Amino acid sequence: MSKHILLIVANPSTSTTLGIPVGFWAAELIHPYDAFVNAGCQVTIASPKGGKVEFDSLSDPRDASGYSKDDVLSLQYINQPEFMQLLENTPAIATLNIDDFDAIVVCGGQSPMFTFRQDQNLVQFFSNFYATGKPTAALCHGTCLLLETKLPNGEYLIQGKSITGFANSEEDYADQVVGQKVMPFRIEDEAKQLGANFVTQAPFSPHAIRDGNLITGQQQNSGSETAKLVLEALGVTG
Repeated sequence: MSKHILLIVANPSTSTTLGIPVGFWAAELIHPYDAFVNAGCQVTIASPKGGKVEFDSLSDPRDASGYSKDDVLSLQYINQPEFMQLLENTPAIATLNIDDFDAIVVCGGQSPMFTFRQDQNLVQFFSNFYATGKPTAALCHGTCLLLETKLPNGEYLIQGKSITGFANSEEDYADQVVGQKVMPFRIEDEAKQLGANFVTQAPFSPHAIRDGNLITGQQQNSGSETAKLVLEALGVTG
């Protein structure tokens, strides 16, 4: 039996700081998806509320900004109609059974920073999955979900755990490029306040970390590394 992995991406939203449409980061879905499929896994792409999901414009290799123009792998998938069809009507997490999946990966992007923390259904889904002992992963800004996730005893899941996520150094870069504060809060600051050992590498370098069955990736260039740790935890060799 091949392993079945659930990838969760954010629903479209609006940035409260910039007032622009935001979604999920293309590479943070596509790079893990590619790694899992190539390892022979079955993959389901879902979202908190279901329905059509959309890329952050800056993460689309076709975007006029050219910000992600070198993301060749994402461009390959974007040009596959059967893959893009998976983004047209994603199942909502409320319709899913955690027993059907061997691992989950919560992808990042900009929308998670404006939608994930207040989504109690998503927080509970993640917490329930973690409690099964199966590989439970979050990537980049998707790790903001960990700032709300608690254990059954009421303690924060990340207290005393080694994790990573979008770093202050990377937020500094984003703010500088845009010319104003992009995100409403910073994951690194809040995670440390909750007692996490927040481990980062150089800005935008590939980096993922595993602590027990919790796996986290630093940013959009860490999708493959995150997937590798998930596959290792599952005992799957690619």
